[in-house]
Amino acid sequence: MLDLAPTARAVADVVTGVRDDQLHDPTPCDGMTVAALLDHVHGLAWAFRVAAQKSPEATGTAPSADAAHLVADWRTAIPARLTALAQAWREPAAWEGFTAAGGLDLPADVAGVIALDELVLHGWDLAVATGRPFSPDDDAVAAVLEFTTAMSAPGQEASREGLFGPVVPVPADAPPFHRALGNSGRDPRRSPDAG
Repeated sequence: MLDLAPTARAVADVVTGVRDDQLHDPTPCDGMTVAALLDHVHGLAWAFRVAAQKSPEATGTAPSADAAHLVADWRTAIPARLTALAQAWREPAAWEGFTAAGGLDLPADVAGVIALDELVLHGWDLAVATGRPFSPDDDAVAAVLEFTTAMSAPGQEASREGLFGPVVPVPADAPPFHRALGNSGRDPRRSPDAG
């Protein structure tokens, strides 16, 4: 069982620091502005909370990434949803059996790892786009590295489709977070400080 709370707090810190004049800026997510990515984080926090609770509220669609749908109170709504997401995954039952997220039925423990992966990677995306600091905890990085490494293995190309871009080569002795970013199709040389 993983604790999503430290990463959820780190992402919330990035979110609350986003300035209004940055909402139309590009992010490392292909074709996504900061506002669109915020909308996506808002939606995925809800979707994966519902997945943890195995609630009938689950929808058959992936969370949107549309700036036009970003809620007006996003600076408070997204952190609140991130807190609720982390709390839901603290329940041992969240990690058991099967659940649904983004229109997929999958083992609950896999859904929990994907939720963490989404938080870590999109937290970094937002940080890079807005020049905010972002440092996920070591346990989160280890879990995301394991997941992205498995998704980068030969034969996983179809599974990566829509989830990750092409692998960005990173030295084998690079820090674990850099290797996870590279596995996910992100260039770790783009730091939050460099933008």
